[in-house]
Order: sequence, then C-alpha cells, then structure tokens
Amino acid sequence: MSIAWNYLDKRSAAMAALKDYCSMKAILATTAEEIANVRQDMVRIGGMRFEESAHGARNPQAGENQILHGIAEIDVLEERKRQAEEFMAWFQPAWDALGEDEKTVLTMFLLSENGKTDAIEEISERFCVERSSAYKKKAVSYTHLRAHETSLHL
Repeated sequence: MSIAWNYLDKRSAAMAALKDYCSMKAILATTAEEIANVRQDMVRIGGMRFEESAHGARNPQAGENQILHGIAEIDVLEERKRQAEEFMAWFQPAWDALGEDEKTVLTMFLLSENGKTDAIEEISERFCVERSSAYKKKAVSYTHLRAHETSLHL
C-alpha cells in the first residue's frame, strides 16, 4: 500500500460514490431505451425542412449525416453504460453489505434538499432519536460503508 493512501479523503470518496450510485442506476435503467430511440431516428425518413425549402438548397448527404450522428450518439451511450456497469460492479457489493437502516440514513443525509441540518432532523424523526443519536447513526453508517473500502479500493 502506498503512503499516499493515508492522505486520501476516503470519507469524501465514499460519499461521492454514493451520490453517483443513483445516477448510475438511472443510466443502466434507461440506456437501452435511449439507444433504441436513436436507432429508430437513424432510419426515419424525414421530409424537407422549412429552412431548406426557404433557401432552395437541400443537403444530398443529409441521410448519411443523420446515420453518422446516430452512430456517434450510440457510441457515447454505450460507453456511458459500460462505465455505469463497471461502477456498479465496484460499488454494489459495499452498498449491499449495509443494513436497511444504514442505507436509509445515508440516503436521507445525501439526498436531503434542505441541507445537512435538516437531514439530521429527518433522521431524528424517522428513528425517534435525539439529534446526537442521529449524528451517531450517520457516523456508524459511514463507518460501515468505509469498512468495505477494500472492496471499493477507495
């Protein structure tokens, strides 16, 4: 292990990964449909656009350009999906190791739209505990997530 490993902010890295988790799940859920839509648009026959008829010029390569643009867009979507799959293979085991309460605490804390203080209040209300206990629950949840940092390679 490198000495630099001791100076990394592993807690921030774990939290950044948790924030990305929701995005990656959404990417995996929607990419296949997005690719299908792009493929459908690639083969759709379009009529002359208003701007083209107004200027009297029509691009003879418009269909080819549409197909090339579609191929490039599919490449971007497939790369994004590949990265999401790689992320999920890396992060999902650590997330799955958490208990439901820990997942709830971390999710409430990260996804609170009203800030960290309101998140602690929400956690306090949800679990019927004092604010100090809510902070402890949050710390324990972080610690448990970080305990799996060997699988996360943070």
